[in-house]
Amino acid sequence: MDKRSDSRALASPQIAGARITIVVPALGAGGTEHIVNLVANHWNSTGCAVTLITLERPDAQPYYDFDPKIEIVRLGVPPRKASKLRSSLLVLQRLGRLRSAIRRTRPDFVLSFLTRTNVLTLLATIGSAIPVVVSERNNPALQPFGLFWRRLQTSLYPRAFGLVTMTQGALDYFPPSIRKKGWVIANPVDLPRDWRNRRGKNILTAVGRLTPQKGFDLLLEAFARIAGAHPAWRLVIWGEGDERRSLETLRETLGLQKRVDMPGVTERPGLWIETADAFVLSSRYEGWGIVLLEAMAAGLPVVSFECEWGPRAMITHESDGILVPKEDVEALAKALDRMLSDRNLRERLGARAAASAQRYMPEQILADWDMLAARVLTQSSKTPLQTSDSAG
Repeated sequence: MDKRSDSRALASPQIAGARITIVVPALGAGGTEHIVNLVANHWNSTGCAVTLITLERPDAQPYYDFDPKIEIVRLGVPPRKASKLRSSLLVLQRLGRLRSAIRRTRPDFVLSFLTRTNVLTLLATIGSAIPVVVSERNNPALQPFGLFWRRLQTSLYPRAFGLVTMTQGALDYFPPSIRKKGWVIANPVDLPRDWRNRRGKNILTAVGRLTPQKGFDLLLEAFARIAGAHPAWRLVIWGEGDERRSLETLRETLGLQKRVDMPGVTERPGLWIETADAFVLSSRYEGWGIVLLEAMAAGLPVVSFECEWGPRAMITHESDGILVPKEDVEALAKALDRMLSDRNLRERLGARAAASAQRYMPEQILADWDMLAARVLTQSSKTPLQTSDSAG
């Protein structure tokens, strides 16, 4: 059930004084980390005692700025590739440390992000009455996370007090027993307040982790088909990830070394919007696609694959952006060719995109998170883990 309705129009509920623990794998530069940053800082500003628990190493530094009042607990067991035996031992280690950390924070409720972390959090709170809200931030039907974790997800999610997804499509993936506890809360757009317009150099921009999900291989193929017709334009792909080497090899194979830059992660959040003249999303699937919304809010003309889920909710085709069939390289090339050829089209799409993005401003979306927190606090039993529990 979608409990968003028109709650955004209501005054924020009074949740001051609540003790809230948020569990997330890491505090890097991704979209999940961005919403964690916004929600944590917001709840802290309302008078809540907010604790963040991550799996990161003790010396890890957050990409986004958190209020100093927010406690960050790093468990020192980050996700990494390992043998099956080693992976099993790491899971048990994470579970023990997470259970101990949650017990120490004595939360009124726990909010967890991302599938594996959601599963660990639900396991760590077995035997307690602490309500746990889990949040899916990707496409649960398509994201690869293994049969073991999928089975745990199926068996444990019914224990959750609630489930948050960013689209109705993601919520509909789950069975009715879970859907009835569901909340659809879109990601807000939150551009840097001090960003400067340094555009005008004909830069087509893409942003995301360098993983197969983001489809940058498809984007390189599409750009190669039109690069000759647009010699003044360059493609810049911001982000980092395991696919860097293969993407660089493909760039060389396509002869695009001088036309495509891959500079890594921006030094500060949102820096890429300063130099972008147009934006493209080439993902095979998405949970939402916050960078697309950021581009629209910044007044950029956008082209996107119509992947599940997110782009279809943000873009009205030919009005405030251009949608093309997902994974269709030829269609993407044609749409980019059309947009790069027509300044008037870019200006029209960009202006309408900025107007459309206004419905996703932070104050509106954060009101939904406040309503969720108030619902948890008023409807649940809030007994912390017993201090006699043993946790490794």
